[in-house]
Amino acid sequence: MDLTLVTRDADGVTIVAVEGEIDVYTAPKLRDKISDLVGAGVYDLIIDMSGVEFLDSTGLGVLVGGLKKVRAHNGSLQLICNQDRLLKIFRITGLAKVFTIHDSPEAAAADAG
Repeated sequence: MDLTLVTRDADGVTIVAVEGEIDVYTAPKLRDKISDLVGAGVYDLIIDMSGVEFLDSTGLGVLVGGLKKVRAHNGSLQLICNQDRLLKIFRITGLAKVFTIHDSPEAAAADAG
C-alpha cells in the first residue's frame, strides 16, 4: 500500500491529509513532508489521519519527531483521528496525552482558530 499526502491551507493552518499505511517503508515520505513544511516556516500543522489504514511504531516515531520540530518553533502539531484501532495505539503508547487529537477536521480547525 502506498502513502498519499495532500497538503492544504485552512485559515492559516496547514493540513496534511494522509491516506494509506504509515509503516517502515512509507513513514520517511511523511517525515520528509513535515520537515519540508517546517523548513518553509510552517509551524502549525494538522495531520489528518482519517484515511490511514495502518500505523506502526515507525509512523508513531515520525509523528513524535514532527511534534518536536514544530515545538522548537513554538508551533503545534495536532491530529485528526476517528478510527478506534488507531486511537487505541495512541492510548496504549501514552501518546494520546502528548498529542491533541480531534475526531474531525472541523473540530481541529475550531481549536486552531
